[in-house]
Amino acid sequence: MLVIRRRPGQSIRIGDDIEIHITETGPFKVTLGIIAPKEVTVARTEVLLTREQNIAAAGASPMKTLAQIALALRK
Repeated sequence: MLVIRRRPGQSIRIGDDIEIHITETGPFKVTLGIIAPKEVTVARTEVLLTREQNIAAAGASPMKTLAQIALALRK
């Protein structure tokens, strides 16, 4: 893990396409602004974990579920 200190108003770049701006800091939180191409998924880890757990509980893959919904809508 790389640790970089930044202050509000400063930013870091990841590659040529992703920029992370530090917009606000407080004693218990940091607010970030992220600029990334549309094809790059940007999400909080807890949201992705919840999504994975929901998919596992449903017993289906997300692509299979989407295909099933699309098929049902065509009928």
